[in-house]
Amino acid sequence: METTHTLLFVLQVLVSVALIGLILIQHGKGADAGAAFGSGSSSTVFGSSGSASFLTKFTTGLAIVFLGNSLLLAYLATQNIQTAPTSLLDQPGVVMEQQAVEQDIPAIIEEQSDQLDSDLPSLPAQ
Repeated sequence: METTHTLLFVLQVLVSVALIGLILIQHGKGADAGAAFGSGSSSTVFGSSGSASFLTKFTTGLAIVFLGNSLLLAYLATQNIQTAPTSLLDQPGVVMEQQAVEQDIPAIIEEQSDQLDSDLPSLPAQ
């Protein structure tokens, strides 16, 4: 799933860069007025009819791919969010049981009191 998401994201970036480049290459409708005053388009790569039809169709195709890819990425993102729990209450409870540790506490206290009696003076009794 992650590789699909990554590949679609890379495709999205490439298509968006291509769209930006194609849009910047195309000239607007205001450039047609300059062609009437001697700036003819007979020496273009795409012929005397100009590049309008080719670039327009290619830009439209890339725009359709961009839109479809955007919708698919949005759908995949919402599916990932729905599978993840949104609250602690949505997660199943984990019960950890602790084992009871039995210690002989009085024996330890007696051993320590024997060691303390020899090293420390006794306290006055009241």
